[in-house]
Amino acid sequence: MTLNFIRCCSCVLSAALISLLAGCVDPLPPPVAVEESFWDGDYMTGSPSIRISLSQQRAFFYKDGQLAGVSRISSGREGLDTITGNFHIMEKDIDHVSSLFGDYVDANGNVIQKDVDTSKDPKPKGAIYDGARMPYFMRIVGGTGMHEGYLPGYPASHGCIRMPGFMAAAFYRSVKVGTPVSIEP
Repeated sequence: MTLNFIRCCSCVLSAALISLLAGCVDPLPPPVAVEESFWDGDYMTGSPSIRISLSQQRAFFYKDGQLAGVSRISSGREGLDTITGNFHIMEKDIDHVSSLFGDYVDANGNVIQKDVDTSKDPKPKGAIYDGARMPYFMRIVGGTGMHEGYLPGYPASHGCIRMPGFMAAAFYRSVKVGTPVSIEP
């Protein structure tokens, strides 16, 4: 068992005991650990919606207004901030590859220049552009979307919303084109 699981179990047991001692019939819902993600939406029904909190670095998934899951995220870093506002899922692409960010590689796949922006970094002679992989891509606005990606614990992307793989997959299979997405500061 992990330490986080043990902490979560002790929190749930404490909350249940307090609830029972207070005379409540229904136990309190388990607390959501700040550092964790969870998904309970597979057996829930209703219209999906997503709320992304940039200050909390979390994405909240709802079905008919009921919380179905919470995911840790990494949003856009300074200078490449994630846009805020109300949007809808515009496109889904399970095997998306960036046309803007990636690496320049040689014919054998060896990296010549890492972390390039094709709008700013000229391609060296003989180089091949290798776009960054963005599995479970859900386009929100322009080139910004949610997808599986690296989560260092702070905003670090080029503007997209990165998620752990299992959460990106859960969100991906639960949204459709047109699902509302709210991105808040």
